[in-house]
Amino acid sequence: MLTFAFCLKFMKRGLYILLISILFISCSDFQKTLKSEDTAAKFEMATELYDAGKWNKSYRLLDQILQKYRGKPQAEKITFMHAMCSFQLKDYYIASYHFDKFTDVYPQSEKIEEASFLAAKGYYFNSPVYSKEQKETIEAIEKLQLFVNQYPNSEYLTEANELVKELDFKLEKKAFEIAKQYNLISEYKASIKSFNNFLLEFPGATLRSEAFYYRFDSAYNLSIRSVNYLKEERVKEAISYFKALQKAYPNSEYMGDATIMNEELQQQLNTFTTKS
Repeated sequence: MLTFAFCLKFMKRGLYILLISILFISCSDFQKTLKSEDTAAKFEMATELYDAGKWNKSYRLLDQILQKYRGKPQAEKITFMHAMCSFQLKDYYIASYHFDKFTDVYPQSEKIEEASFLAAKGYYFNSPVYSKEQKETIEAIEKLQLFVNQYPNSEYLTEANELVKELDFKLEKKAFEIAKQYNLISEYKASIKSFNNFLLEFPGATLRSEAFYYRFDSAYNLSIRSVNYLKEERVKEAISYFKALQKAYPNSEYMGDATIMNEELQQQLNTFTTKS
């Protein structure tokens, strides 16, 4: 008599063989359709694969028939699916290109809002780390802002604004680090100028308090290293930057060090007053 365990093992093996067979037949059908000249069959299978989330296989079929359906009723659907497959496969340059093209060709489509957002989001994904050239970041911000302006009531509005905020911080971080680097290599005049530009360009910057401090730090170091005939003017300038820090961020974590530095500057200033 067959044991229950043996029967269960046999059933599992049979199920495994069945699944392998189905997979093999499925792959065989895909390859057969891929090599065929039947565009209708390719469209049907591409749609089935798309609905199942098989982005790579669906894309391969759609890529073959995209041009063949140009001007036909199915073209709109194929163009959108083709772009979506690229997006899901993380080929964001291609995805954004095709979504942009979709919005140009099908401005009345019910998918126009989604396509516009995904095109902009593709540009977001192409934005590099803050330390690199930020051309793509600026382009992504422009695309997302354009979407926000065009669709102020969109369901994607919150996400779009969050993406813009993240990209803005990347530009802020790059500008801040450039100014700070000047400070670290003792290029204090360049650092002060860069931080002044930073504070003008990013009035609501997350790193604003740090910028106030490092601007003062640069001015302090520049003044104490100055030749005598420039020292008084630079000491006064450094003190003005301390006052700006104190006024804007009286509870800053940097106020302790900044206060000590300012006291030294005040002593320096007193020597000039005594001499005069």
